[in-house]
Amino acid sequence: MRPNIVSEAGLSTRANQWWESIPFFTSAVVIVCGTIYLICLLFGYDSFYEICFLPSAVISRFQVYRFYTSIVFHGSLLHVLFNMLALVPLGSELERIMGSVRMFYITILLATSNAILHLLIALLVAHIPFYRLQNVMDECAIGFSGVIFSLIVIETSLSGAQSRSVFGLFNIPAKWYPLILLVLFQVLMTNVSLLGHLCGILSGFAYTYGFFNLLMPGTSFYSAIESSSLLSTCIRRPKFILCTGGNPSGYIPTYSGQNTSSSGLFSGNIWSNLSSWMPQRETSSQPTQDSRFPGRGRTLSSSQSPVHVDSNLQARLLDNSSPENRSHMIVTETGDRLSDERQPALGTAVAVDRVPAGQQGAVVSDEEIQKLVSMGFDKTQVEVALAAADGDLNVAVEILSQQG
Repeated sequence: MRPNIVSEAGLSTRANQWWESIPFFTSAVVIVCGTIYLICLLFGYDSFYEICFLPSAVISRFQVYRFYTSIVFHGSLLHVLFNMLALVPLGSELERIMGSVRMFYITILLATSNAILHLLIALLVAHIPFYRLQNVMDECAIGFSGVIFSLIVIETSLSGAQSRSVFGLFNIPAKWYPLILLVLFQVLMTNVSLLGHLCGILSGFAYTYGFFNLLMPGTSFYSAIESSSLLSTCIRRPKFILCTGGNPSGYIPTYSGQNTSSSGLFSGNIWSNLSSWMPQRETSSQPTQDSRFPGRGRTLSSSQSPVHVDSNLQARLLDNSSPENRSHMIVTETGDRLSDERQPALGTAVAVDRVPAGQQGAVVSDEEIQKLVSMGFDKTQVEVALAAADGDLNVAVEILSQQG
């Protein structure tokens, strides 16, 4: 009999699959930065002093264009390569959550705030009476890394992780992750703009704590842009992600903004009090969803229908649950399928009900229960999970895995 032959995909196939998995705006940034570097290399352009972020030039000649030209130019092959490799996973994850148009707007907002903070801090440091550092006004900064540091702060806050791995070598508290990276890059690399990276971190924290809320448009703004005929060609692209089902307030509240202990760098109570002074837009009375993730990112080319499992229930199982009368937390979940991959489950607790055992949905067989018990789950929790999932084994496994 002819043996089964399993062949791996070729390098070009895997590279193509990797590229197709990168959403529209993130891949556009990679193309723009890479193309600009190649053009500079081919034509021998190295007059970065004309396009970099130079505080003295912005102040004296009001060259505001440097806010944006500085982020798309890079000084070396390793510079652009490392920045783009760092951007791809960060940008892809956030773009799938925000949508392509919102991601573009956030990037412009972060680039602007980074430059303004850089300018203000440089002016302050250069005019300190007892120890002036005039050289900060003449520091020429280029590269996308400032925006990348902002995205690191936002993604870390959204993830809710308690710890992060630094290059796979050791774990640190998640709230210190951006600052540890800042120090490591400053120590390990030469010609690194400390002020540029620091301002990126500060902009990220300002965004996650809601100081940019007044600058964030509602979802109707993004919908109007997506419906514009000018973008029809881009929107038809398979990798374009719509801002559908967006958060009514038009921005992403952070993990530390929920009714849990703050994971931010500073006290959550202080920042929430400051944020409460700021005017807030009215929110619509739509069903509750996880405030960390504004809606469902999806591509136009997705031929799969959205996944709905009886309002996509999840269960936070309690230790004192009993077969006769179980108290459990019902969690609403919103989720769509992206192209060939499932979006992370999103949930927020909305109710605590007493559910009699006789009214827990579909009847489940002992065989199904035994299958999950054999996987190492507790029998009582298995029964509750299967009831919440209406007998769907896959959903039950997902629920139980999240409780572990």
